[in-house]
Amino acid sequence: MENRNRQVLLKRRPTGAPTPADFEITDAPPPDPGDGEVLVRGIYLSLDPYMRGRISGQRSYARPVEVGAVMEGRVVGQVARSHDPDFREGDYVLGGFGWQLYSAVPGAGLLKLDPAAAPLSAALGVLGMPGLTAYVGIDEIGRPQRGETVVVSGASGAVGAVVGQLVKRAGARVVGIAGGADKCHWVEAELGFDTCIDHRSADLEAALDQACPNGIDVYWENVGGAVQQAVFKRLKIQGFIVGDRWQRFAEYRAMAAPLLRSGELKYREDIVDGLDRAPEAFIGLLQGRNFGKLVVKLADDPTRRA
Repeated sequence: MENRNRQVLLKRRPTGAPTPADFEITDAPPPDPGDGEVLVRGIYLSLDPYMRGRISGQRSYARPVEVGAVMEGRVVGQVARSHDPDFREGDYVLGGFGWQLYSAVPGAGLLKLDPAAAPLSAALGVLGMPGLTAYVGIDEIGRPQRGETVVVSGASGAVGAVVGQLVKRAGARVVGIAGGADKCHWVEAELGFDTCIDHRSADLEAALDQACPNGIDVYWENVGGAVQQAVFKRLKIQGFIVGDRWQRFAEYRAMAAPLLRSGELKYREDIVDGLDRAPEAFIGLLQGRNFGKLVVKLADDPTRRA
């Protein structure tokens, strides 16, 4: 165990798009876990678009990250020390917290992971919050029917990729929207979308009309802006917060994990090496530079062979 805890703090609230100067990289002593807590050594950190809202300071459904505090983020890691009888040193868990190497968190909020069942990092993406978001949205709101057309923006991203595959399993036709020819090719060839439109197309509306000759029955919104304007006509809009549906997490993992092992559920990761690169990677995420679920590798993964 290292005697320092590398951290990324929110130095100031961004004005407009975040910049590296909005973050501070520092070292602190590793925290001591209290009664019922577990010290987690992070292996993978998830970077997600929702974090932009948490650093803005604006009123939202969740409290913002305070200036000077460790940046928020979910972590997969290994138990370094435990004061909870349900966990022992060496266990792999989902539930470490923050842009830091070590975190002390309540054992009650941790999920044990079996590295033989799926790669550890998958718990942050296809088998984690993004996957659950896709599952809940499609099952409770979208409810695609056989023969319908579903359009998915951000189709190559962590949520959109799962949405499209679930739509295909429901028997509906799925049209993806992604940024660039490489992403569109992957969405079609690997994920099995019926077609994919580059949102940089000269005439996005015309491309959508051609791809959806019978109209759009369901639209999954991930990006907003010009894409949203091109799709929305007379659609009913309904949103949800995935945090209100954590009770379905075990149900989703039970459904998705076997599909992942059999190769029926596909995913892609964009792994950045080292916590110090997290601010730059996060800024790139907001600009669409990542390709797949963006994950920061904090430390060596003992379960993954080189």
